[in-house]
Amino acid sequence: MSSHRLSQLLQDYLHPFFSLASPTDTPKNPDSFPDSQYYHTDPKDLCLVITIIAVFAVLRDVLRLGLFEPFARWKLSRDLKSRRKAQAGNLNGSANGNGHSHSKGAFTKAERRKMHHSVFRFAEQGWSVVYYPLQWGYGLYVHANLPTKLLDPVDVWIDYPHVVLPGPVKIYYLTQLAFYLHQILILNAEARRKDHVQMMTHHIITVFLLWGSYYYNVTRIGCLVTVLMDTCDIFLPLAKMLRYLNLPKIFPDLTFGVFMVSWFITRHVLFVIAIKSTIFDLPRNIPYIWDPERGLYLTKGSHTMFILCMLALEIIQMIWFALIIRIAWRVIMAGESASDDRSDEEGENDVIDDKDD
Repeated sequence: MSSHRLSQLLQDYLHPFFSLASPTDTPKNPDSFPDSQYYHTDPKDLCLVITIIAVFAVLRDVLRLGLFEPFARWKLSRDLKSRRKAQAGNLNGSANGNGHSHSKGAFTKAERRKMHHSVFRFAEQGWSVVYYPLQWGYGLYVHANLPTKLLDPVDVWIDYPHVVLPGPVKIYYLTQLAFYLHQILILNAEARRKDHVQMMTHHIITVFLLWGSYYYNVTRIGCLVTVLMDTCDIFLPLAKMLRYLNLPKIFPDLTFGVFMVSWFITRHVLFVIAIKSTIFDLPRNIPYIWDPERGLYLTKGSHTMFILCMLALEIIQMIWFALIIRIAWRVIMAGESASDDRSDEEGENDVIDDKDD
């Protein structure tokens, strides 16, 4: 085999890992993204998902090790030294005879352990603080260009099947799928949390719904739900990071309050509206026909499966929301900071753990 032929085969093999597969002509009179390249769904899309997972893993470690850990270590070390100096000054030189040796001494084992924990947890949340605002903003852009509405999402079922997808929608779907697969890997690589089973169940169901709606050509409901889910996840990791930096409790508590309100609106109002539309609007607008050649994959059984999975997500989110309310009650009634009822098994006191959805 000639080197040119070998090089061509290698390019053909690697191409799906670095580009969107199955480009096609733009439909006549499209109802969204008229100037975008359109694509079919393709099993080769999983190749690009693998690449995106690898990119996410690298970016997460680069941000964690190169930015967030050094910043948190510098901030917490400076604050601890300042507190020591202030305490020594208040003792008017009584400590060790001069009031300065304690402030300049090495950190104690307990101080180092607490700082290490805060630095690690701060950096751990940094990736979420970077990812969610960017993906949520991109999701808003996709949603704004699709003919769908939050309060009456019946349009997500109109003109089914959506066999060809505009480039922005395909990129959005594949990055969401890659993110949740990446989260499953992280969940099993890090210290096990008290709600490990719920988190794993949530992520597996989410991946199933994303890939199932992608394969069954009902991507518009997926775009709507994912932008809802990403909204409140912007604020939870931010609240945690503010607390790990030992900032005045009003800052993490207010951020947690915004998270709580946005969680209720998106997960227990708008998401329930999406579930209601899936239950009632879908069968009114889409016939139960299995005809893969025309891109028709919906049957009564698959419809029931989608409903059950969405209801399962809502039940998990209701359990988590009960914990959120309990934390808010403690903050309001007892004046405590927003702390974690589901911390990891090390026994450290964290802000309420991730519900990356």
